[in-house]
Amino acid sequence: MLTLLADLSHWFGPLNLFRYITFRAAGAAATALLFVFFFGPSIIDALRIKQGKGQPIREDGPASHLLTKKGTPTMGGLMILSGLLVATLLWANLKNPYVWIVILVTALFGSIGFYDDYLKVTKQSHAGFSGRARLLLEFLVAGLACYALTRIGGENMSKLAVPMMKGFVLSLGWFFVVFGSFVIVAAGNCVNLTDGLDGLAIVPSMIAAAAFAIIAYLAGNSIFSDYLGINHIVGTGELTIVCSAVIGAGLGFLWFNAPPAQIFMGDTGSLALGGLLGAIAVAIKQEFVLVIIGGLFVLEGASVIVQVASFKLTGKRVFRMAPIHHHFEQMGWTEPQIVIRFWIISFVLALLGLSTLKLR
Repeated sequence: MLTLLADLSHWFGPLNLFRYITFRAAGAAATALLFVFFFGPSIIDALRIKQGKGQPIREDGPASHLLTKKGTPTMGGLMILSGLLVATLLWANLKNPYVWIVILVTALFGSIGFYDDYLKVTKQSHAGFSGRARLLLEFLVAGLACYALTRIGGENMSKLAVPMMKGFVLSLGWFFVVFGSFVIVAAGNCVNLTDGLDGLAIVPSMIAAAAFAIIAYLAGNSIFSDYLGINHIVGTGELTIVCSAVIGAGLGFLWFNAPPAQIFMGDTGSLALGGLLGAIAVAIKQEFVLVIIGGLFVLEGASVIVQVASFKLTGKRVFRMAPIHHHFEQMGWTEPQIVIRFWIISFVLALLGLSTLKLR
C-alpha cells in the first residue's frame, strides 16, 4: 500500500525510497515487531480469559511439562499472523500476485491450525480434528496455490533446479502441482512438529525466513540471479517483504514466548509459518534448498516417521520419545539447552543453504 507513495516522489524526493525492496523490507520488519509487541499483551489476556485452562498438555509427554506448561494459553499464532498481515499489507506491492498467493496459503494454513487448536482447547484433549481431513484440506490449499503459480510463472515455474548443478533443471510439467503441494504441506507439518518447547519453532522459522528473504531478493533480480546461476522469477523479489515481516512478528512473539512462555503459538502459528516457508520456496524455485535451510524441521518430522514406522513394524522405538527434541529431554538435557542448541543448528543449516547459491 505504501508503495503508492513512490508515485509522489516528483513532489517530494525522499518518497522514492518506497520503490526499494530493501527499505520496505526494513519497514515491514519494524511494523510487525511493534504491532505484536504493543498488541501482544491484550491478545494474551483475551486468549487466557477465553481458554481458561489453556492448552492441554500431552499426558504421554515429558512429566515436567505437566508442571511447567499447564494452564498456558495457546493460539499465539494469531499474534504472529496479525503482525505479519498488517506489515505485508502496508509495505508490500499489493499488485504482486506472488505476495497474495503466499499470504493466502499462510492465512488458510493458519485457519486450519486455529480450528485444530480450538477443538483441543474446548475438548481439553491433545487430539484435534481428523488427521486425514486436516491433510486433505492442506493439500487442497497447497494444490490451488501451486496451480496459481503455474498460471503466473509459466513454464519456468514447473522446472526444478538442483543445487550445485548449474544449468541442470528437471521439467516436471503438471506433476509440479503435486510436487509443490507436497513441499508446502510437508513444510507446514514439520514446523508444527517442531513446536514443542518454548521458542523452539519460532527462532528457526525466523532464521529460515531471513535466508529466504535474501534468496527471494536475488531470484527477483535478473542481474544477481544470472550471476549466481539461479532461476530468475520476475516479481518474486517482493516476497522479501513477507519474509521480513515474519522476522519482525517472530521477534515480537518471542518476547512473550521466551521461557517460561506466557503463550504458545499453537498449530495456528506453526502450521501457518511452515506453509509460508514452503510456499515461498516453491515460488522462488528453491525446494531442495528448503530441505537444507529447514533441515531442523526435516529432522523433527523424520524422527516421528521413523518412530512410528519402527514401532509398527518391529514393536520397538528408535527414540525415547518423538519428536526428537523430546528424546533429548528424556536423556537429561534441559529445555534451554535443547532450544539454544537447536537454534545453533538451524543457523548453521541456513548458512549451508545460502552457500549452495554460489556452488553451482
